[in-house]
Amino acid sequence: MKLKAVAAILTLSAFPVVAFAQATDTTSTKRIDKRQEYQDKRIDKGAQSGQLTDKEKARLEKGQSRVQKAEDKAMADGKMTKKERARIEHMQDHQSKNIYREKHDKQKAK
Repeated sequence: MKLKAVAAILTLSAFPVVAFAQATDTTSTKRIDKRQEYQDKRIDKGAQSGQLTDKEKARLEKGQSRVQKAEDKAMADGKMTKKERARIEHMQDHQSKNIYREKHDKQKAK
């Protein structure tokens, strides 16, 4: 009887460990993917509204492509390290500033 109780306690105590492992999952890039999608929408809206010229849009899309390539390379081994994630998020920060700068300059699409 004691053996069953000990087994039940060990089984139940393992659940928080599994939940923690899922919370610190290094294979998930949902946050990065959502941000990439949002920045793509910002570029598209800027082009539609005339805030971005065709040349500016192409340059920004090329930057987005570089960030995506970096993410793909980081995930090539199936997981992303903290250092890789920080580097990609830094690239996204830089790209976001570029989008803002291009959308708010004096150039307008014809």
